[in-house]
Amino acid sequence: MLDHDACNKLQTWFEDRWSDNWCIDISNELAEIIDNSWAREEPIPPYHIYLNIAYHLSQEARAGLSEFKVPKDFGNQLLAFQTAAVRMAAHYLNKRGGVLIGDVVGLGKTLMAVALARIFQDDHGTETLIICPKNLVPMWEGYVHRYRMAAKVMSLSVVINQLPETPRYRLILIDESHNLRNSEGRRHRAIQEYIEKNTSKAILLSGTPYNKTYLDLSSQLRLFVPLDADLGIRPERLIRDIGIDEFNRRYQCSPKSLAAFERSIHADDWRDLMRLYLLRRTRGFIKENYAETDTSNGRKYLTFDTGERFYFPDRVPKTEQFKHNERDPKDQYARLYSDDVVNAVNGLSLPRYGLGKYVNPAPAKPPTDHEVRDLKNLSRAGKRLMGFCRTNLFNLLLRRSACARSPS
Repeated sequence: MLDHDACNKLQTWFEDRWSDNWCIDISNELAEIIDNSWAREEPIPPYHIYLNIAYHLSQEARAGLSEFKVPKDFGNQLLAFQTAAVRMAAHYLNKRGGVLIGDVVGLGKTLMAVALARIFQDDHGTETLIICPKNLVPMWEGYVHRYRMAAKVMSLSVVINQLPETPRYRLILIDESHNLRNSEGRRHRAIQEYIEKNTSKAILLSGTPYNKTYLDLSSQLRLFVPLDADLGIRPERLIRDIGIDEFNRRYQCSPKSLAAFERSIHADDWRDLMRLYLLRRTRGFIKENYAETDTSNGRKYLTFDTGERFYFPDRVPKTEQFKHNERDPKDQYARLYSDDVVNAVNGLSLPRYGLGKYVNPAPAKPPTDHEVRDLKNLSRAGKRLMGFCRTNLFNLLLRRSACARSPS
């Protein structure tokens, strides 16, 4: 410090506090804080860093487990993994206005959705509008009666005509929500407008929320998430590739919006987004984290409320053997394995799945780095898809041959 007056004032201020009899020596406390911080002399073990990350990433799940309780009249009908999912889904629904329960088929999504709707019915007095395919209407009406839900069941086929005249329901439950993958469809628009008009919360159920593209996911989220809403996160991988300035120039939307994520083709970006709305567990996850082990045979099982055990099936691949005679011209299996058929299948020209072969080697405008990566992926995918198509064609010929030989 070159300003002597300021230097003298600072020295006086420091000496006054250093000599103050009422001051408390915190040297040891400060040293302990430094030793426990990132500035410590001893490196932090990577496992401790991992635990810290896991703790923060699971904060919402832990909050849901402690914040909500399943209605008592469900008794022990929900298994442990279902109860945990209901509580976490309740937290998502309460915090963000919607949740997508995407557990694989057979894990009880329907019962979990009923319990979730009952939580909000008991805690907030909400009534539920259940929208489902026509063939599932009787099933849902049975659940409504059995679990005393304040709910109405409506077929997806009539939403265009009936939703505009339907009174306000503060909770919308949509079964088989993957049927609404087309955000431009009339049914999608009718449901989205109803939710927006009535500020309803949404529960979506689908065992296959993702089919062809990531837009399948965003179309379902669009039902209750406005395109320009601030999500609090950005598609970081996309922005890292092209830069924030280029992103703003190209897309002219908020980088923290659903519209921004729809521009990304990166799985990491969509994983970050769906972490806010999606609950999805596989049988393998349930088997590893919730199942018990039978000591007599080593198999995993779940215990129902009746005391009955459900054992997870063990998938054991088996090779089906069959006889064929290469010398018999009437043997269809032998003919399928003949060199003529195999060579014909391998020689198929499939331009649609070999687009990498049609890339202009000397374009007028050189491709960008991002486009170069896409072209390389296109070439690799083409080879895989051609092999996949040939294998499928060969299997199809085998099945048709088997059908032709089956007794009527």
